[in-house]
Amino acid sequence: MSGFERIAGGVGHAPSGAERIAATFTAVQAEGRAAALMPYMMSGYPDLERSRRIARAYVDGGADLIEFGIPFSDPLADGPVIHGAATAALAQGVSVDAALELVREVSDAVPVIVMCYVNPILAVGVERFAARLRELGACGVIVPDLPVVEASEAVQAFAAEGIAMVPLVAPTTTAERMRAIGELASGFLYTVAVTGTTGERATASDDVPALLARAHASTQVPVALGFGIGTPEQAAAAAAAGADGVIVGSRLVRAAGEADPAVVRDLVAGFARALREPGR
Repeated sequence: MSGFERIAGGVGHAPSGAERIAATFTAVQAEGRAAALMPYMMSGYPDLERSRRIARAYVDGGADLIEFGIPFSDPLADGPVIHGAATAALAQGVSVDAALELVREVSDAVPVIVMCYVNPILAVGVERFAARLRELGACGVIVPDLPVVEASEAVQAFAAEGIAMVPLVAPTTTAERMRAIGELASGFLYTVAVTGTTGERATASDDVPALLARAHASTQVPVALGFGIGTPEQAAAAAAAGADGVIVGSRLVRAAGEADPAVVRDLVAGFARALREPGR
């Protein structure tokens, strides 16, 4: 029996994911750190067992929150590293339910944000998917291909289960649309640093401080920056530019496929050290 089948019969009370996320950002600020660290991992890559170990390595390395990617065959927002990881996980038969089950490994230790494209969610139903996240202890969800104008039903379904729905804004987002997205945001606002897909980049855009300022002005929740952050120096620069949280993905996913989880832990620790001192 799948996890979705187990929870179909009833819904219990759970603490608000948005409140837990907010408490994490507040604690980071109270400790005088530059920004919260949110590493991304592809659940089920390079295989389920090593993925489980990598999740724990993220916590041991100093992650404040973790973004769990769910493998999908057409990940339009993702660059070659993350796309390749999703393809490899799917080739091994990693299902949505199996990928989600790994959330349990660390959801008691840090807030977990699940990143899933909309088709797998619709396949099981938004309400059942939201209930499954609540059962696993997830705090939030990112659905990168769900337009804000079509998101109200999903926002309500996730909110009913105490799950924060985290939307994305980008350098191309208009002021009017950014305000609408910022009002919708729960937990934090995911700000995409570049125009394009995920992936490591040698240099950051000079427009990032202005983009972060626009994002902050559009919402009442913390603002996290992602896409293109691949070194501790870039993470520190993102915090100095105004990010409350820093999301690191492709660099760590690449390491997950190349090295032992202990090496991944040390990489995460390097990013955490870079964010310990106030950068702005």
